[in-house]
Amino acid sequence: MTIGISNSLREAFTGISGILVTPFDANDKIAPTKLRPILDRAIEANVDIMVINGNTSEFYALQEAEAQAMMEAVTEMAAGRVPVVNGVGRSVHEACALARASKLAGVDAIMVHQPPDPFVSPRGLFDYVQRVADAADGLPVMLYLRNDAIGIDAIVRLTEIPAVAGVKWAAPSPMKLAQAIQRADPNIVWVGGLAETWAPALCAVGAQGFTSGLINIWPTQSVAILQALRINDYPGAMRLIRQIEEFETIRTEELNGTNVTGVKAALQLIGEDCGPTRPPAAWPLTAEQQERLQKLVRTWGINRSPSA
Repeated sequence: MTIGISNSLREAFTGISGILVTPFDANDKIAPTKLRPILDRAIEANVDIMVINGNTSEFYALQEAEAQAMMEAVTEMAAGRVPVVNGVGRSVHEACALARASKLAGVDAIMVHQPPDPFVSPRGLFDYVQRVADAADGLPVMLYLRNDAIGIDAIVRLTEIPAVAGVKWAAPSPMKLAQAIQRADPNIVWVGGLAETWAPALCAVGAQGFTSGLINIWPTQSVAILQALRINDYPGAMRLIRQIEEFETIRTEELNGTNVTGVKAALQLIGEDCGPTRPPAAWPLTAEQQERLQKLVRTWGINRSPSA
């Protein structure tokens, strides 16, 4: 049974969780203030939740102190206008430290990354999430599952941890998602974690809302897709998704190594340079990828900032 989550936060989870980039300056230092126009635009477009330290935020390329500083800065800039969710992860001690910092900073919930350790066991993952939830001291927990290899039994057991309010399902397996939803507590919120292109398939089996990196650039398009899905206008949603399909294709290239690269390159094109990605992500786009992205962004008709 979930605990400690308000109706308003639960409703927000069923909308769009916008995963914010982490800006860097010319010296490869985090530059949180560069996020302000991006954050303001997304909030104005009615994106429901802002997530910092997600994968689009390059969480695994950040030092723990940088991740904490970004979380504190985004919470301050959001100023209560929308809920803020902070991603935590890596070693259990680092994850617990970030969870405690999240509580102190006043974020609304934490998102626990699925550990990339090659020796993750289902029962070990349960202990990991439980310890992080305890460190968060009552903050709602969103689980981030990038694969379903631990099995439906283990996933359902994870949702039974009292602090767990929802699951971000980022595996391309709609039927397994349907099985998990059917077996779990109905109060658990299941969020499509593969952005706009997979949202119709995941929503069709019970996911509510989806995550998005597109919101950094074109949040109104993400919101329009959500609105179409909420009224079961799947043909309308697919028409909107086709307008961003090439963008998402670019992001999946090079073993997904251009995922954040595509977002940051698009931000540069609209005059909101957030710096490069950090290795091991690719930077910059290849000349061919950049040309495709330029043509696409031009068709979107997004106004460049006056300083561009």
